[in-house]
Amino acid sequence: ESNETHTAIWVSFVGYALKKVELSKRTNYEMEIVLKEEAATLGEVVIFSGKTSKKDNPAITILRKIWENRRENGVKKFKQYNFDKYEKLEFDLNTIDSALIKSKIFKGMEFIWEQIDTSSITGNTYLPIFINEAYSKVYGDNEMSREKEILEGNKNSGFENNQALIAFVKDLYSDYNVYDNYLKFFDKAFTSPLSRTGIDVYNYVLLDSAYRENKWCYNIVYYPRRKNELTFKGDFWVNDSTWAIKEINLQASKSANLNWVREVYIEQEFEVLNDSIFLITRDYFLSDFSLRKKEGARGIYGKRTTLYNNYEFDIPKDKNFYKAQVDPYQYEIYNRPDSFWDERRMEALSKDEKGVYKMLDTLKTVPRFKALYDIGAMFASGYYEFNNFDFGPIFSTFGYNEAEGFRIRAGGRTYFGQNDRWRLEGFGAYGFKDNKFKYGISGKWLVDRKSRLVIFGGNRRDVEQMGASLTSSTDVLGRSLASSALITVGANDKLTRLNLSTIGLEAELANNFITRVTGAYRTMRSATETFSLSYLDEFGDIQNEISQPEIEFSINYTPGRKNLGYGVERKVINDGEYPTIFASYSMGLKDIFNGDFEYQKLQALYTQPWNIGGFGRAFTTFEIGKIYGDVPLALLSPIPGNQTLFSIYNTFNQLEFYEFVSDTYASFHFQHDFGGRFFARIPWVRKLNLREVVGFRAVYGELSEVNAALNVDTMGNPIIYQAPEDVYWEWSIGVGNIFKVFRIDFNFRGNYLDNPGARKFGMTGVFGFSF
Repeated sequence: ESNETHTAIWVSFVGYALKKVELSKRTNYEMEIVLKEEAATLGEVVIFSGKTSKKDNPAITILRKIWENRRENGVKKFKQYNFDKYEKLEFDLNTIDSALIKSKIFKGMEFIWEQIDTSSITGNTYLPIFINEAYSKVYGDNEMSREKEILEGNKNSGFENNQALIAFVKDLYSDYNVYDNYLKFFDKAFTSPLSRTGIDVYNYVLLDSAYRENKWCYNIVYYPRRKNELTFKGDFWVNDSTWAIKEINLQASKSANLNWVREVYIEQEFEVLNDSIFLITRDYFLSDFSLRKKEGARGIYGKRTTLYNNYEFDIPKDKNFYKAQVDPYQYEIYNRPDSFWDERRMEALSKDEKGVYKMLDTLKTVPRFKALYDIGAMFASGYYEFNNFDFGPIFSTFGYNEAEGFRIRAGGRTYFGQNDRWRLEGFGAYGFKDNKFKYGISGKWLVDRKSRLVIFGGNRRDVEQMGASLTSSTDVLGRSLASSALITVGANDKLTRLNLSTIGLEAELANNFITRVTGAYRTMRSATETFSLSYLDEFGDIQNEISQPEIEFSINYTPGRKNLGYGVERKVINDGEYPTIFASYSMGLKDIFNGDFEYQKLQALYTQPWNIGGFGRAFTTFEIGKIYGDVPLALLSPIPGNQTLFSIYNTFNQLEFYEFVSDTYASFHFQHDFGGRFFARIPWVRKLNLREVVGFRAVYGELSEVNAALNVDTMGNPIIYQAPEDVYWEWSIGVGNIFKVFRIDFNFRGNYLDNPGARKFGMTGVFGFSF
């Protein structure tokens, strides 16, 4: 395809004679061209297939030498190190054809096609649509096991929310080391060809040996032993004396159980220092995102090029240097002059890359493009953007429960930019069964950016499913899915009319270590006639409403969490990748603001994700809690049931709401996604790319006789609630990645099978997009 007029084309193919085809006019041709065979001598073509032997294989002997010397390579051989780092991120729209160019979607934006280029790796045409450059100084100390990266410059082709995109892409291509057993990206753990488990996963062939930059090296080719596993194919060059990698390339297996990614390609290059030490100088990562893996389907290239230079060693820095936090969001960092980049850019931009900056500046002035951008942002964030105001979240617009019937909700938030110092948020809702209006409003203000001192407060009048989680929350606008799920199992009538007001402050005393003090005042009463929160007061009178002020002190520690931005709200870009440690102490106040009860509550939670290499990924959660004092149902700790058709982590899928109630509890949750490890070994199932998920949940609880005796119905008749004094447990097996977006869990109740209405078996599901 060409915009120029040509009179002929030349057609060639390996082993056939060159042929000239005349073109009579400028038009679209559909041709069938026949070439004549040509006698020629081809160079050697080497094709590898089948399983290689693990015994007497020189490639595996070399691999073992690499294992023995892996910790002695690169910067790890020095006490301290520092170097310059240049990183370029790029997104490209690929597989550009005439149909796409002529599409009405791009009417008024035809100038973008001037930037089309062809990939040297895949051979597909592509259009650069986004580029970001970053320059940093990296310091490390191997004796203290510390590393610090200081961003000195950042330039992007930008829209205002580009930093979220940049962070998302960086997390996808998180730093990896080819010497590690597993390389993690796209939330998956790929087996490295240099892994100690590699001989069970890959076939290795010693192909060649030659000098590479005056160093004698061996060339080893590798490819997977089995299909549908998270593996690569490619080759690497390794030095014969240091056993350090000189060059390596990795291409993900086409059959890998990976969604939305058609191609993954990695190249790394190393240079020699002092005749023995190999340091990485270039790291290139290309991925091809596409809804379909079929050849010819359109997609988006994600590319990251990282260059390293100016290595220095054994220049010590004290501990305070590594402890001191550096503000990466200074204005000048994102507004460096062109001269800064001309001096520090380690690889010149191509003509097309240079054109991206100008093209996107022009695109932002095209109304049609802005409309498409806003629609895409709405589905990604759940909010539709207006000037300084976001409407949403749109996914909470409709709901249903027994108290309100069909429910409609509308809300929004102030939004001047992702780094706002303050934010207001609110909603209004209406139920067509109870004919009542509900609302909520909250605000927060970042007083000090360094300590992240935040003042917050709000008020909400709403219908809520209390006890949807063991660890209670004073989030004034937080609302559980169970409160308004459109489809439920059994009667969703155990609901509470809640009036909650909060005020408080929080501070981040250390990185990801947040302390919070909250004052809350709530009133609670039953929202339906079939559910009672009534209790007997100290005089034996029936009370149908509880008024309760409370003060809570809490800490929340999330080591390893990556946050984006510096405003009052920050985005977490690696959700589910870090542990969470939470602890709180709450004190209920009596006779202050008409408080009804005096009590103390202790709660703690610990959640830990586990990457288990080739065996997938697991989550575990431990929770414990204790209430000291005499309190009725509304202030106790119900064991969180799940009456929706969705699998909700940290709930019990086979329990009804309020089936178990406690004032002392300990629970354990376990979930393991094997990522298709076993399905990949079943020939007729393998191509479906299904994934296995197993789960186990257990809880122990106690309920004092005094607290149990407080609860009555509106007529004063006792209501007896049960605690799981014999540990309640249930388990599940699931099939995930159905059509790439669904998971079905089969849930089995382990005991308490004789409880009234006990659900012995149930099915729940998950819908979502994941790699």
